[in-house]
Amino acid sequence: MTILRQPTRAGVRDAAAKIAAVLPPSPLFVHPLGGVAVAFKAECLQPVGAFKLRGAWHRLTAIAADERARGVVAFSSGNHAQGVAWAAKRLGMPAVIVMPADAPRVKRDATLALGAEVVSYDRMTENREKIAAHLAHARGAVLVPSFDDAWVIEGQGSAAIEAVQQMESAGLGAPLRIVVPCGGGGLAAGCALAVPDAEIVVVEPEGWDDMRRSLEAGWIEPVAPEPPPTACDALQTLRVAERTFEVLARRDARGVAVREDEIAAAQRWAAAELRVVVEPGGAVALAALLAGRIDPAPGTLVMLSGGNTDPAAYARVLAGG
Repeated sequence: MTILRQPTRAGVRDAAAKIAAVLPPSPLFVHPLGGVAVAFKAECLQPVGAFKLRGAWHRLTAIAADERARGVVAFSSGNHAQGVAWAAKRLGMPAVIVMPADAPRVKRDATLALGAEVVSYDRMTENREKIAAHLAHARGAVLVPSFDDAWVIEGQGSAAIEAVQQMESAGLGAPLRIVVPCGGGGLAAGCALAVPDAEIVVVEPEGWDDMRRSLEAGWIEPVAPEPPPTACDALQTLRVAERTFEVLARRDARGVAVREDEIAAAQRWAAAELRVVVEPGGAVALAALLAGRIDPAPGTLVMLSGGNTDPAAYARVLAGG
């Protein structure tokens, strides 16, 4: 029955209550763009540097006590990996993470530091889902996908629940538009469920904008063969999931794509104006506004989804290289 479970708004609210019991809300910054006060949800300041611990905590706490000793298996380029490892460590559960061999070292090292076992694979020639499924079956562990899971989607949506309360407290009112970085669509789908009256705009790097193309086509379009290189390792998902696509399609979400130079410019802007470190994949929503792909409007909420960036690469970005 678990495989048939679909994410719901009630589930998002349950997840938000779970998260509130173990973590304070991530900061919400308000800064003018084009003369409009825009809200920025700094998920890059979470304990693992990204929103992914939300879905991981909601999923792992839903595992029956008698199953926890067998642990969990997940696959991720790094942020979901750290989220699962963080949740597993708090719950005393073993965790195995399937990570691409080219994942940023800072993400791999942080995952190992949290006590997880890491299994490497080649993201362009091997199938991470199959590797993870085989490991989960062999160990009797629970498989925790990075976005194609009802609990994970609900958990990610808890960020929007927090943001609604924070924006209202700041006198901005509830968000009318949420601009969200998108890899597999878990955060975007969770936000769509959490705030049913808000417009949802997903943002992806050019060449990896399969959710944008899927929403425009009305069916899932995978990433084209030989996609271009991108600094957004967290958003290199070759195909979105039915669950996330259906949630976003039902809400008439739309997508935009941004260039690599626009993403780097957004990272520099976040450092200069908000004083926060944002990784490339976490900066794409901001990049869409700064580059004029989306016009700032009252009630706009921008998700800064992660801050786990390679120090050397980040230094080059800040230097304008």
